[in-house]
Amino acid sequence: MELALFDLDGTLLPGDSDHAFGEFMVKLGWVDGAAWRARNDGFFADYQAGRLDLPAYIDFATSAWRTRPETEQLAARERFMQEVIRPQMHAQALALVRKHLDAGHLCAVVTATNEFVTAPIAAAFGVPHLIALRLARDAQGRVTGAIDGVPSYREGKIERVRDWLAGLGRTQADFARVHFYSDSTNDLPLLEQVDSPVATNPGSALEAIARARGWPILKLFA
Repeated sequence: MELALFDLDGTLLPGDSDHAFGEFMVKLGWVDGAAWRARNDGFFADYQAGRLDLPAYIDFATSAWRTRPETEQLAARERFMQEVIRPQMHAQALALVRKHLDAGHLCAVVTATNEFVTAPIAAAFGVPHLIALRLARDAQGRVTGAIDGVPSYREGKIERVRDWLAGLGRTQADFARVHFYSDSTNDLPLLEQVDSPVATNPGSALEAIARARGWPILKLFA
């Protein structure tokens, strides 16, 4: 068996679901538009530059919705899926995932975006496993704004993938080949750990590294 791992934002999706969910909070009127957008954009710029304060971002991002009734949270997420995400699910990305699934490969989305936002996205792509940032919850099951455990971000993706495989009774060495598709230098730690790293819709920095190392470059979106 082979293992296929997919980053999500910028890789399977042309946009960033985390940033877009913040924009959707503005659209719903759940946050102050101008102030929220400025902070959301600032965090996104920090992410792209590889200097994101992840705990601060998670506290900020979840504050828009975590105190609302669960029914409202889920309804907003479903609207977000229909209005924002599904139009971004391009045929080329769906076909890439399908190729691995049809070959019988074990597939997972591995993303730094939180599980609340990404669970329905991974399901919509047909990927059966999701390794996402886990949100801490209180005794009543409410999201607190903190991170639960190791975040699936940068080097943390390696640990989270290892732990996920261990839960399945496997290790990376059990697979004939391990593929990882990503667009970002934030994912260099995991890209360097697999047999088949694929720079997918890469930014200029990752594209330069991929060319220097002879990694395949895949461009799913125009």
